[in-house]
Amino acid sequence: MTGISQYLLIGSLESYSGKSATLLGMGAQLKERGFDIAYGKPLSTGNENLMFKGMDKDGAFIAQILDLPADRLYPTLVSMDRQTIQRRLSQGNAGNGQAKFQPHYPPSPEQLVLLEGPGTLDEGRLFGLSLAQMADQLSAGIVLVIPFDGQKVIDQALSAQERLGDRLLGIVVNDITADFIEPFDQEFAPYLESQGIAILGQLPRSNLLRSISVRELVSRLEATVLCRSDRLDLMVESLRIGAMNVNSALKYFRKAENMAVVTGGDRTDIQLAALETSTQCLILTGHLSPSELIISRAEELEIPILTVDLDTLTTVEIIDNAFGTVPIQEPVKVKCMSELTAAHVDLDRLLGYLKDRGMGG
Repeated sequence: MTGISQYLLIGSLESYSGKSATLLGMGAQLKERGFDIAYGKPLSTGNENLMFKGMDKDGAFIAQILDLPADRLYPTLVSMDRQTIQRRLSQGNAGNGQAKFQPHYPPSPEQLVLLEGPGTLDEGRLFGLSLAQMADQLSAGIVLVIPFDGQKVIDQALSAQERLGDRLLGIVVNDITADFIEPFDQEFAPYLESQGIAILGQLPRSNLLRSISVRELVSRLEATVLCRSDRLDLMVESLRIGAMNVNSALKYFRKAENMAVVTGGDRTDIQLAALETSTQCLILTGHLSPSELIISRAEELEIPILTVDLDTLTTVEIIDNAFGTVPIQEPVKVKCMSELTAAHVDLDRLLGYLKDRGMGG
């Protein structure tokens, strides 16, 4: 570890960019290479109580998956709940708003400390914990995770470079759709490299990483589980609405994989069609219970059936909003992210930058 930057900040420009997942994948790969890594999340933006080692739920999960001992975990310095924000505002000029990293983040040249940054470049500035402020205080290098959104990724990367300067080691472009993998590699990436922005990773879109467990759907929809409560860990990758005739429904359902099907509780024909295709759960609206035939078939096929006290439109909106916004909490997603990182993130290049620049050493 001699000569390698002690602190590496993983940041993003917007929420749900894949920042935590990328950090998790990089951490797993670094551990496999024998690096002594530590982890911290200086700023928590959630309102939940801090858990193990002063971390929120997401931070504690990453620490658990990376199997880090207590002396390799750095605590959250500020949790931006309402009371904490009000207390800071009431201080006015009396407080400088600068959260102190020492003695909570002691220097240790033997470790590479992966730090999860805020969700945007500005988040945390009130407490002196914006991404740039953290990097300046810790002499840390920054890797930005940017979700692919066409030409927008170029503008975002150039703007971030202007704001972060030499602290920006490079970017990881996430969620690149299949039709843009080749154009990005041949057009976007060379241009950004010519502007001094290193492309450290190009992660293709993964339906699995964007998926949501049936258990999470139960929670978000406040649904009642009618059968197969033992199968709530099934992952839903797509959504279909059953509101047509059964022949059309079969063609429609067969085009999807690992889907949730939303339909009326009185549509037995649609429910049967769904159960015979790649359905991970059946979600029934209309305050009507399915027939015993449906329950029996679902039990046999090990497919959970949920009922909700919501109309179809509201149900679909809630599910649509869930895709791609659920933190990684399932082992199958952790494994997927680790494999994607190994295949598509250039860790050797990143480690070379850390060593050459000698940040934090």
